[in-house]
Amino acid sequence: MNWEKLLSLKRFGDTEQRKRIDQDETRLGFEVDFDRIIFSDSFRSLQDKTQVVPLSKTDFVHTRLTHSLEVSVVARSLGRIVGRHVLEKYPELKEKGYRSNDFGAIVAAAALSHDIGNPPFGHSGEKSIGEFFLSGNGQKFKNELNPKQWQDLIDFEGNANGFKILCETINNIQGGLRLSYATLGAFIKYPKESLPKRPSTNIADKKYGVFQSELHFFKELAEELGLKKTGKNNDVSYVRHPLAYLVEAADDICYTIIDFEDGINLGLISEDYALEYLINLVRDTINTKKYNSLQNTQDRISYLRALAIGNLIQEAARMFVENESAILKGEFQFSLLDKCKYEAQINDIIKISVEKIYQSQEVVEKEIAGYQVIADLLNVFITAVNHKHENCLSNYDNLILMLLPDKYKNTPENLYQRILSICNLVANFSDSYAILLHKKIKGLDLG
Repeated sequence: MNWEKLLSLKRFGDTEQRKRIDQDETRLGFEVDFDRIIFSDSFRSLQDKTQVVPLSKTDFVHTRLTHSLEVSVVARSLGRIVGRHVLEKYPELKEKGYRSNDFGAIVAAAALSHDIGNPPFGHSGEKSIGEFFLSGNGQKFKNELNPKQWQDLIDFEGNANGFKILCETINNIQGGLRLSYATLGAFIKYPKESLPKRPSTNIADKKYGVFQSELHFFKELAEELGLKKTGKNNDVSYVRHPLAYLVEAADDICYTIIDFEDGINLGLISEDYALEYLINLVRDTINTKKYNSLQNTQDRISYLRALAIGNLIQEAARMFVENESAILKGEFQFSLLDKCKYEAQINDIIKISVEKIYQSQEVVEKEIAGYQVIADLLNVFITAVNHKHENCLSNYDNLILMLLPDKYKNTPENLYQRILSICNLVANFSDSYAILLHKKIKGLDLG
């Protein structure tokens, strides 16, 4: 792989090359990507989607929106640090107009959208969609779909749904948000289709990142960026775009530190216990005098959080720079923080977060309710669109179809496409709207 191809400014439908040296510095193409994501409907729905605690009544717990914004800020810093080193190593990129801020803009935009495809109710939302098909009413469609289409459904993946949102052509809007290929490449942490599943230690094989519905464009994108193909025979699998490692690192940093901070502020983790874990990350940089002068828990935690994030940014950037050659060859198989000097401290924090936050009673109870909400919504909408296709609509189906947003009203001929479009619809709901709509469908809220 080579950096000039990886930094492609091309967008869906372009017939002429976009050169970096010709870009308007006041409205750089990579920065346009960020703007398009910010103004999209799907991004707005993140303001009421679970990050840690579903439907929290407090005003300081992060939602997917605030999490995504923070990940983007961290990613921008990582991108700029790495960009400076890449340009020093490959000065020909400077001659073609590339700047270190370009790397920051690409990674910031990709990070901003990294959760855009996630369903309501956190990661349990993904699982509940999958289980609707694996063991719920959706089982009946198995024999009507090919194995890869079926795997997309039973192993529904928010990353693949995010890619669909960013690039799907729908209602004659070509190429979705029409982001630059560089940003789309950096977005895809798992550049492969859902099947085959092969046991692997490579972090890029942990999940999949593209549905069958976007496979053709994905292959075009990968070829344009010069990603190295790893799939055997006709299997679609590539090595990661190098900047995807930075998007992943920014996400890892934020959920490790900031989810932990949320747990402290919610009282799920005691301050004394928490401080012990955070101080292990900042021993080399903490100003003891300043720390001891802080009068309350929130200020002390905020100070340690800022130091910890700063240290992890520098460490992730160091790991990237030291392994840049291996990354460019597609030979680096770990996340940047997996092998860093803070690996043990990070694992300790994640372990306590799982025990005290992610598996807390409040979280578990709301996730259980979310399973039923999502299953019922999928059932009524999929039934209605299939009945429309089969010309056997009931009065109830007609009413359900009236709830569909305009872009979902053109029913696809293909069963897989119909089902996936409804999964995309439900995944785009915010937590509160999913619950409200569920109550109305069940006749529990007539207000």
